[in-house]
Amino acid sequence: MEGSQLQRLAEVMDQLRSPGGCPWDAEQSHESLLKYLLEESYEFVDAVQSGNRVDMREELGDVLLQVYFHARIAQEDTTDPFSIEDVAQSIADKLIRRHPHVFAGVEVRDSAEVLQNWEEIKKQEKGRTSALDGVAMAQPALPLIEKLLYRASKFGVDVLTPENVDLSNAADESAVGAALLTVIAWAHANGVDAESALRKEAMRLSQQIATTEAR
Repeated sequence: MEGSQLQRLAEVMDQLRSPGGCPWDAEQSHESLLKYLLEESYEFVDAVQSGNRVDMREELGDVLLQVYFHARIAQEDTTDPFSIEDVAQSIADKLIRRHPHVFAGVEVRDSAEVLQNWEEIKKQEKGRTSALDGVAMAQPALPLIEKLLYRASKFGVDVLTPENVDLSNAADESAVGAALLTVIAWAHANGVDAESALRKEAMRLSQQIATTEAR
């Protein structure tokens, strides 16, 4: 991979973490870097939604840095080390396994069947028997609900959600939670990405605030 910018990035990261490198970089851990991974990911989302190609390239680079940073830290582990090469090999192997219609001659009708095959292969690989297996509970509540509803449908688990919400009732935590669940379930049932829909409304709201302030 001589001359590769990816190799160059690995070498830069190695120098930063090595003796004589950067004290701050040397002090970081997987745990201390988590907030930056989330922050950089959100900044890339902003860049995509703004359509700014320069920002997209920069923010995607910041996300890539986090991957290389974590891999370099993992390389130093005394019991189970792995490198960026191991990370790349793992994901490449996974993509090949999860795309038998591309690499193994399996025929599919459409993208929906591709997704179904992906989930079935993943279930077999992970030995998953529950709709909850592998769900990241630390993620924000809205995408967590969407993921749980998606998994429940894939595992054939019937989930009862409130069908009607009376907004004239007193608002407490339980009532608000039920109302939000009802709306998210309604969106999910109709193939609408609730996170994307709400984010677009947030953008419209921010524009409305900016316009009002400019008067």
